[in-house]
Amino acid sequence: MELVNTFLIAAIIIFGYMTGLFIIALIRKDNSIADIAWGLGFVIVAWSTLWIVGDFYPRQLLACILILIWGSRLSIRIFRRNRGRGEDPRYRKWREEWGRLFILRSYLQVFLLQGAILLVNISPVLIINSTSGGNLNILDACGLLIWITGFIFESVGDYQLDQFLANPKNRGTIMDRGLWRYTRHPNYFGEITMWWGIFIIALSVPSGWIGFVGPLAITLMIVFVSGIPMTERLMAKTPGFEEYKRRTSVLIPWFSGK
Repeated sequence: MELVNTFLIAAIIIFGYMTGLFIIALIRKDNSIADIAWGLGFVIVAWSTLWIVGDFYPRQLLACILILIWGSRLSIRIFRRNRGRGEDPRYRKWREEWGRLFILRSYLQVFLLQGAILLVNISPVLIINSTSGGNLNILDACGLLIWITGFIFESVGDYQLDQFLANPKNRGTIMDRGLWRYTRHPNYFGEITMWWGIFIIALSVPSGWIGFVGPLAITLMIVFVSGIPMTERLMAKTPGFEEYKRRTSVLIPWFSGK
């Protein structure tokens, strides 16, 4: 029952958060705020449910601290990247295509849909926050090591890409240096790895196995829907991509081919 209440509380928080973001986006005429606020939403839900239903046990604090680090870094990075650029081209395109239904479809398909995805993704943390007691154990250590590995790949991969794009000499060329030499998407690999790490931590609590839906959903979205497919369609326009694609692993890091 406690688990059900935790998910219900999280759903209410997410609904209010996404509705508030939608109103701000209407006023600013910029739906890109949804991208900036994505990581922060996880932080708010994790720490709010910890405060309301949690007991601040070590495992609960560990999970929420990991979410704080990941979510804050992601939101800050996207804010810096988008600052001064106006609305993202994706949202501008939808603004034109949706016409008179833009407001309603924005609320449902951009904000509330992202809220539903957030609720599914964060399920391992909600399960941890709803469970009392228990000392940290080997599963927690393994999960933390997996999470750290993922965080390194995502944060270092993002940094390397930002540095590459900031150099005008690199325009029109493929990023194939650093971590990008071993995988075409080190940041996505890191994202997936971090969430599976949190799931491993959740296995230490009763019903923790249910949390597999979180990292599974993220993995499927990145691999088949909005992550790799969309990114590679954009990368395909850059000269040299086919050769880079041939010699470099799509997701899991591996030695570059010839």
